[in-house]
Amino acid sequence: MPPTDKFITIRGLRLHYLEAGTPAGPVVVCIHGLTNNAHDFDALAQHLAPSYRVIALDIRGRGESQWGPAQGYNIPNYVEDLAALIEALSIRRMSLIGNSMGGRISILYAANHPEQVERLVLNDIAPSLDPAVTERINRNVADTPSEFEDLDAVVRFYRDNPSMTGLAGYTGALLTEAARWSVKPTPTGRLIWKTDPALRGTAPGQTPIRQLDLWPQFEGLTIPILIVRGGDSEVLPLATAQRMCSVARNARLVEVTGIGHLASLVEPEVLAALHEFFRS
Repeated sequence: MPPTDKFITIRGLRLHYLEAGTPAGPVVVCIHGLTNNAHDFDALAQHLAPSYRVIALDIRGRGESQWGPAQGYNIPNYVEDLAALIEALSIRRMSLIGNSMGGRISILYAANHPEQVERLVLNDIAPSLDPAVTERINRNVADTPSEFEDLDAVVRFYRDNPSMTGLAGYTGALLTEAARWSVKPTPTGRLIWKTDPALRGTAPGQTPIRQLDLWPQFEGLTIPILIVRGGDSEVLPLATAQRMCSVARNARLVEVTGIGHLASLVEPEVLAALHEFFRS
């Protein structure tokens, strides 16, 4: 059964989220990456739905959520949006799953609201990024084509540029679905991104991502943490993932060989790790 589209107005913006699963079950909140959207978790939600209430948020400026002021596109502000959503939905305890930037949002939220977060899954992200990696991501995002002839062209772009799209583990139907939910038609029939153009870093002084050191917050977490890493990822080097496991009190690592940034979370080894992690 596909997830249900829902909308809520918080902090002056109309935000969209998807909900699936068992209404009375334990809550799992999923947060997508930099230029992606809540549908990135559709496949995973099918696996979790029999036992969990799964909520996937479109971060402001992405997907079906309303665009906001350019200066509001930053992780501390996204954390405030998430906190307002959780309060509005009267959720007292939850697990968080964060893809890339969504993982950084999750780290900061968990540090600020330790009483509400039960478990944390970080998909191919560290508490901080190497400045060279940050620069490369910002350049790639800014250089992304603004429009496409048709959906096939979007799929080809995703397939041929995994480092630019951050969906290296999405293939076949998963990739086609990711592409479909990321674009919208223009009056001429061409396709453009749903993402606010301001997030592409074209405004003066604005970049898609900025340096942010969350190591102190991460090291203070005591909840169980599952770190998912693409075996070829430059965003989360193996040495950094190992450091995360050594400084966190209750962290474990699962790797997906042969991919970069990032896993779809429905790879067999990841699903097995997730099921074990949520049962522990």
